[in-house]
Amino acid sequence: MTSVALLMFAAAVSAPADTVTITEWLVPWERTRPRDPYPDAQGRVWFVGQTGNYIAYFEQKTEEFKRYELDPGVNPHNLIVDKSGTVWYAGNRASHIGKLDPATGNIAKFMMPDTTVRDPHTLAFAPDGNIWFTAQGGNAVGHLNVTSGAVRLIKMPARGARPYGIVTDPENRAWFAQIGANRIGRVDPATMELKEFTLADEGTRVRRLVRTSDGIIWYSDYARGHLGRLDPASGAVREWPMPSGARALPYAMEVDHLDRLWFVETGVRPNLLVGFDPRTEKFFSSTPVLPSGAGTIRHMVYHEPTRTIWFGTDTNMLGKAVVPAAVTLTP
Repeated sequence: MTSVALLMFAAAVSAPADTVTITEWLVPWERTRPRDPYPDAQGRVWFVGQTGNYIAYFEQKTEEFKRYELDPGVNPHNLIVDKSGTVWYAGNRASHIGKLDPATGNIAKFMMPDTTVRDPHTLAFAPDGNIWFTAQGGNAVGHLNVTSGAVRLIKMPARGARPYGIVTDPENRAWFAQIGANRIGRVDPATMELKEFTLADEGTRVRRLVRTSDGIIWYSDYARGHLGRLDPASGAVREWPMPSGARALPYAMEVDHLDRLWFVETGVRPNLLVGFDPRTEKFFSSTPVLPSGAGTIRHMVYHEPTRTIWFGTDTNMLGKAVVPAAVTLTP
């Protein structure tokens, strides 16, 4: 595995916004689907090139990119960065989770113990530092012990459940969407026991979900254009139609330090970054992702120290949205 020297590229392009400021940078490797950026402690923003078979970072101060090559056919889907700066990625078409040492470029691979679970999809750190992940095509959720390298898997009881987005809670449990069914699942690391929560409408299909500080699970319904709220204590579900309605196709979703929800409506052009305040139960922000239009924003990460949301686009851009400091904005 080799790395490519730092590259300077075009200056950032910014677009007017109604409540947030969005800036985009064109990634210098064409048609590689840069996605799932993740800031590290040094201010670098790491991302994968899903169709380019690379891991890269963007240096914000100099606006330079550096690329690390992966083997052909890995097609990385997602990455996360731990406190030491180690990069962990999902080798989506090569049946492994990879660990990249940025200082040396060396990669360690943790293979799936079940050959049918071939496609690690989205990764999430638990508070204890270990990693949970989904495997959509493999119909499973997995747990990687970062110290021992041991991988444990749990298959979904229903065929075609297709685990997708994933988050963790203070008890180190994983919460995940099942895009093939109207269910959200939870797995406990001590027992690998699965608990499933059925959502109200049979047509609901969830790609991404988040957890607010009160323990509530929020989800975006890609099929029906709704924002949903699941109370794990009671199993009660509430929903709000999204501003763009049934055509919204909500995909990427995040929560900020004030427990405000942010999601992207990808069914409209340009994509819209929308804010929702659970305290007022109101949508308070809608910002076009310009100038690129985004194509589709599939995943994003909130960086609390800078109040920024980072995302990649199908138009080969790396994007940053600066969210407002106010608790609630006037529509």
